[in-house]
Amino acid sequence: MKILSGKRRHPAAYLMLLFTALLVTGGIYATAITINQAQASNVPDGYTADQVEGGQRLYVANCATCHGMNAEGTGAGPSLVGVGAASVDFQVGTGRMPMQMSGPQVRATDPVFNDEQTAQLAAYVASLGAGPAVPEEEWLDTDQGDAARGGELFRINCAMCHNAAGAGGALPEGRFAPSVQNIEARHIYEAMRTGPQQMPVFNEANIPPSDARDIITYLHTLDTQTNPGGFSLGSLGPVPEGLLIWTLGLSLVIGGMVWLTSRAS
Repeated sequence: MKILSGKRRHPAAYLMLLFTALLVTGGIYATAITINQAQASNVPDGYTADQVEGGQRLYVANCATCHGMNAEGTGAGPSLVGVGAASVDFQVGTGRMPMQMSGPQVRATDPVFNDEQTAQLAAYVASLGAGPAVPEEEWLDTDQGDAARGGELFRINCAMCHNAAGAGGALPEGRFAPSVQNIEARHIYEAMRTGPQQMPVFNEANIPPSDARDIITYLHTLDTQTNPGGFSLGSLGPVPEGLLIWTLGLSLVIGGMVWLTSRAS
């Protein structure tokens, strides 16, 4: 101990102490810089670090119960890593998330979060992994779209579930294809790219952005069309129309037979 006490007073001991302190300080600083750079690199394009941070707070308070603290998923909700900002903007922006009640299919309701909060949540989830982004305004401008071509594309790819008029339709196990009438352009685009619930994913290889814009243009054209006359019957096509014709026709025939037989007697 006396030997160590003596060396502690050696002039070189102060230099060693100073060197050690600088080494530890430099190591801590380098670690902090690395962490900050890693966090900065996770900020997705089009968003800020403040939005990511705000989105994380909203996520922990409102979404982590079902999707996990790190969005890894739980038995009550899937992983959100890699779903992209478009999926969050669609699900939260249409009020489907946070889910109000369980059932065969999540229904659209009034949104819980405003546009700014939705963007923050989208920024945070997008920072967790690459995925479909919120569409650029260029692909939502229906003035540049072709409604006729969009109608053709919609009938080929979408009408078997959503009906040619976009009125929606029934699916097995209590599910349904929702109506796509009077829906915001960006939500239609995001649904195509993310495939919510039982809907298939239409990526850019299947439906390029220009084709997606044409489909949106067609649907918005239907929104502005007036009923040419008669009962629309929900624009659900030949099934309800045929049912009405058979029901009305048979009622008239039966009524006529009853009237004729009563006259004869």
